Amino acid sequence: MHIHVLGICGTFMGGVAALAREAGHRVTGCDANVYPPMSDQLSALGIDLIEGYEPAQLALQPDLWVVGNVVTRGNPLMEAILDAGLPFTSGPQWLAEQVLHGRRVLAVAGTHGKTTTASMLAWLLEDAGLAPGFLIGGMPSNFGVSARLGGSDLFVIEADEYDTAFFDKRSKFVHYRPRVAVLNNLEFDHADIFPDLAAIETQFHHLVRIVPRIGTLVVNGADEALARVLARGAWSAREDFDTPAGWHVGEVEESAEASEFDVLRGELRVGCARLPMPGTHSRSNALAALAAAACVGVPAESAVQSLEGFAGVARRMQVRGVEAGVTVIDDFAHHPTAIETTIAGLRARLAPGERILAVLEPRSNTMKLGTMKSRLAASLAGADFVYCYSGGIGWDVGQAMAPLGARVMVRDGLDALVAAIAGEARPGDRVLVMSNGGFGGIHRLLLDALAARAVAAGGRAEGPQCNPG
Repeated sequence: MHIHVLGICGTFMGGVAALAREAGHRVTGCDANVYPPMSDQLSALGIDLIEGYEPAQLALQPDLWVVGNVVTRGNPLMEAILDAGLPFTSGPQWLAEQVLHGRRVLAVAGTHGKTTTASMLAWLLEDAGLAPGFLIGGMPSNFGVSARLGGSDLFVIEADEYDTAFFDKRSKFVHYRPRVAVLNNLEFDHADIFPDLAAIETQFHHLVRIVPRIGTLVVNGADEALARVLARGAWSAREDFDTPAGWHVGEVEESAEASEFDVLRGELRVGCARLPMPGTHSRSNALAALAAAACVGVPAESAVQSLEGFAGVARRMQVRGVEAGVTVIDDFAHHPTAIETTIAGLRARLAPGERILAVLEPRSNTMKLGTMKSRLAASLAGADFVYCYSGGIGWDVGQAMAPLGARVMVRDGLDALVAAIAGEARPGDRVLVMSNGGFGGIHRLLLDALAARAVAAGGRAEGPQCNPG
């Protein structure tokens, strides 16, 4: 069967394409911008990519058009497909029918931590010898691919609440019919899709409604929004985490190399985990993954030991390089809660006097709408200096950041932002870049600027203090 994927370079649709190719289908696809890393992954699989949505692609004559949610009415190729009466479906629907049907699905949902928790869960199952399939909206370092069919009936999926397609406004995750559903946390996000938190809670309850009686809900028991969701009704077994009666963290030792903590299930001590990533949010993600793995028979004691082998996910606290003693870190944080917890997690690893230079691109649709602007300054308060890119933003970023005073600098040009950061950075600093996009390649630009500054200073890495005002 030949399928042609519209919006193929998105992390989800690219994963769908990879699974289809592995299943033996001929796969082609298109996107507005064909860009790495997904384009590289797909090309390596022998998937031909086309840049743009020209109606001339009808000449490919695929058996089925698989449509991503980036495609809207008015898209020239989609309009041609509709006019010609050709068969099409959404990515989540294709996945449900062609890959997930008949399998034990473990779906990881929540506003924050989906990618990391799903990657961690896939690793726990893999290390237990269960060879799961998976589709994750990121690149788990333990596997080197974002999706695979796997060698068993288990399948881990990052369960996104974003809409399915222009013709199906349900959340993606209602298609997956999981046996185990992880409900990690729930906050307002996706302001371009949902009017308020209550609307998202309704979608989460739709997910709860399709988990069978023999299935399990793995729930963050400390989350008030999730409590409201479950108060509407739940029909499955339940495993809580982040509560004293469920899976929870005991004593913690945080170091630059790892987070070591006791894992308890009620009053029972399961073991001591060593997780190579910092922060309370990382430990919470680990508890969720441990609880979910236990639901499909992985012994808790061995799963706790497997955590040490988890290699993380690309773009989650990923060190992109070190120049002149300055470490440049890439992270996907783009919601105030994620920004705050990411900074706090990094701070826990630093020695006294070591600084965090936080760099933010408010790029998500929710950020561009200004929905979260009142929370931005507080979320960044844990950094020593804050640099914010305001290019393409329709609201006053400087005004929103004003509570940070002289610690903040706002620039609408990337070159000016890079120059300011490179001028302030000194040996031992961590430059924490946070964006859900490529941010104009700022990581490489920063490393180059730091190297050039060191050369210009005759090998000295110290740079002048800037005036952030």
